[in-house]
Amino acid sequence: MSEQLEVGGRSELLGESRPGDRRPSKVAIVGAGAVGSTLAYACLLRGAAREVVLYDLNRAKVEAEALDIAHGIAFTPMGTVSGSDDLAICADADIVIVTAGAKQKPGQSRLDLAGATIGIMRDLLPRLVEVAPDATYIMVANPVDVVTYAGLKISGVPENRFFGSGTVLDTSRLRYLVAQQCGVAVQNVHAYIAGEHGDSEIPLWSSAMIGAVPLLQWGFTADGRLLDEAVRAEIAEEVVTSAYSIIEGKGATNYAVALAVVRIIEAVLRDERRVLSVSSLLDDYLDISDVCLSVPTVVGQTGVGRRLVPVVTEHERAGLQKSAESVRAVIRQFGF
Repeated sequence: MSEQLEVGGRSELLGESRPGDRRPSKVAIVGAGAVGSTLAYACLLRGAAREVVLYDLNRAKVEAEALDIAHGIAFTPMGTVSGSDDLAICADADIVIVTAGAKQKPGQSRLDLAGATIGIMRDLLPRLVEVAPDATYIMVANPVDVVTYAGLKISGVPENRFFGSGTVLDTSRLRYLVAQQCGVAVQNVHAYIAGEHGDSEIPLWSSAMIGAVPLLQWGFTADGRLLDEAVRAEIAEEVVTSAYSIIEGKGATNYAVALAVVRIIEAVLRDERRVLSVSSLLDDYLDISDVCLSVPTVVGQTGVGRRLVPVVTEHERAGLQKSAESVRAVIRQFGF
């Protein structure tokens, strides 16, 4: 095993503090592939954490990724980045992000990845918990809902501190597409994707808003079409299939997912209590229990909190039930 390679930083005395400074925070990212490396870069760029560490079995790659990011730290908020193939680099992290898993191939369903990724988690998670027992764990590896449920059972970490990135990215895709169709700023679109992060996910159209206007009452799109069920179905289809198109074109999705996960990290470290569609263990949520799915959830310093129950149609409720069964069927195949 190699010694930890430490790079980066700023020319300030770390022992000094100023009024309003937060306690120095540490984020550990497991996996230095496209998603993990981009996430480390995004963390430093946004100043999400004072210390960012990368762990990967490939020593040369993880050290090179950390060094490449560190060379730009002069242009970011204060922070450090380091990389190692020694799991001890993750010790005492506030947040551990697990991106390591089987790589999704073009045309492959996220649920097809389950077996290999769960095998990785059986080996990895107990060792991570040993070095970072008090961390909040966020699963990003796909299929994220299955991995989150299995990882929760394998790790023994309290369920509020162990959850998945879920449909935070899918929700961002939905809001982007609605904004494009309606000619408004994406920040003024308030809508969520719920359920599985995958083919059975459900857009919650009945609770979606543009500014103060319910989306179902919006009227016409920017190109003059009625924002009817057919247009909404096109949007929902593009949300689901866009990842496959990106993977076919460039081999992986990494930029948007990294920004989505940084948003979750900030919500935890800054105790923002932000409503995000993360994947967590549900208990009697619209009659759904004992499965990890994404629903609008308050996220803060203690991890996942209250799961919000929006107004849903019978069609949406049925879709969430179907999504739960889809994920649960895979979980059962692996003895959970």
